[in-house]
Amino acid sequence: MKKNEKSVILTLRYRTLFYLMIALIVLGQNKIIAQKAIKDVRPNIIIIMADDLDSRQISCYGGQNLKTTNIDALAKEGLRFTNIYTSEAMCVPTRASLFTGLYPARHGAFQNHKSVNDTLKSVGHYLTDVGYRVGLTGKDHVTKPKSVFPFDIINGFEPECVSPTDDYQLEDVKKYIKLDTKPYCLFVMSINPHAPWTIGDTTEFNPAKLQLPKEWVDTPMTRRQYVKYLAEVRRLDNQVGDITKLLKETGQDKNTIVIFMGEQGAQFPGGKWNLWDAGQKSSMLIKWPGRVKSSSVTDAIVQYEDISPTLIDIAGGTPIPGLDGKSFLPVVLAKSKTARQYAYGIHNNIPAGDAYPIRSIRDDRYKLILNLSSEKPYFNKALMNGEDKNKKTVWSSWLIKADKNQEAKRLTERFVNRPPVEFYDTLNDPSEFSNLAADPAHQDKIKELKKELLEWMQQQKDKGAEMDIGYSKNP
Repeated sequence: MKKNEKSVILTLRYRTLFYLMIALIVLGQNKIIAQKAIKDVRPNIIIIMADDLDSRQISCYGGQNLKTTNIDALAKEGLRFTNIYTSEAMCVPTRASLFTGLYPARHGAFQNHKSVNDTLKSVGHYLTDVGYRVGLTGKDHVTKPKSVFPFDIINGFEPECVSPTDDYQLEDVKKYIKLDTKPYCLFVMSINPHAPWTIGDTTEFNPAKLQLPKEWVDTPMTRRQYVKYLAEVRRLDNQVGDITKLLKETGQDKNTIVIFMGEQGAQFPGGKWNLWDAGQKSSMLIKWPGRVKSSSVTDAIVQYEDISPTLIDIAGGTPIPGLDGKSFLPVVLAKSKTARQYAYGIHNNIPAGDAYPIRSIRDDRYKLILNLSSEKPYFNKALMNGEDKNKKTVWSSWLIKADKNQEAKRLTERFVNRPPVEFYDTLNDPSEFSNLAADPAHQDKIKELKKELLEWMQQQKDKGAEMDIGYSKNP
């Protein structure tokens, strides 16, 4: 073969190899672009969470004292849950359960302000692993250690729940949600309506015209404090409106799931720090354009431990072995009417007061409560002042009225002195006033629920009263 012919052949080979390499690069880039396009079509997620919200006050849940226009709009455009429960009616345990998918006995924060076990993973890991950015703005009580909660912390909302103000701005939130490299899950954690109730416009409400919860003693002090509380509920509703408006302004409203959650009940006697429904029952609304039917309602039982598994499911991830919660995405997509058979409850009273462990279980109608230290009175220092009637608190006003009023006495006695077993038909007795624990007609149901509750405690390695002691990680 001549030299020129060899040269031509080599040139052709090099050109062929060159074009092949170019083709492979282009194919590779197209594959990357295609993969990116697949990720980009997954929905963003914004979770707006209240702080100590008595969900019965939201107008779409039947509240009569104010019209929560912005929260109601989510219900009108999405799905409303009627049976969502926190397993422990306190801020830190509830949020730790939300983020980890574990019940309090397993994640370690089974008392308020007690840290989680530092070997855990959370939704911050699970969603990051499937390509999401995970951010949090606002109340940051459960964001440490960073190894457990690897959130992007975003400025904007007030992080300290007892702050006398809640000034907030949305510029940093706007920057975060406009980053288009990955879809995001952003937790917007409001501090409203957590005490000290110093935020909002109280002039909207007339104390004399308010409808009080049935388990409260009606006193002027109760009504004055309730006005302050409702002003913060109004503030919360305004914040929900600002977030949904921001999504619309940035053009993200069509591909963003908005979830509103109420946390546990209010810091009034019988609410927070208890396992009655006034404390344990919560609220949840899910708006998902194009996927969730407007103005829909579900009675499916879900708990805060189920949130992270559901978010993982929405993001396209696989179930995480060993979690206590499970995805209720089939309920969200109207493919199932049920999610779980029982909701469980745990309460440990230290450091909020004297040791007073409580456990509970409920199905779609009946609820069993075990007061594990019923031989002594219940006391919570954040709510009560002992027998001192001179202090100007809601509780002292209840005690004063109880001296002269039988109904007030019944309500205060109910709160302080509790029987070993409480059993309620929540369908016919939503206020949980009529204890049916001794009713012969309900003994089989009581045995069934007690058996399930004790098996759950054993599975959780929950030692009951032995858990309600002081720990070094408590402040």
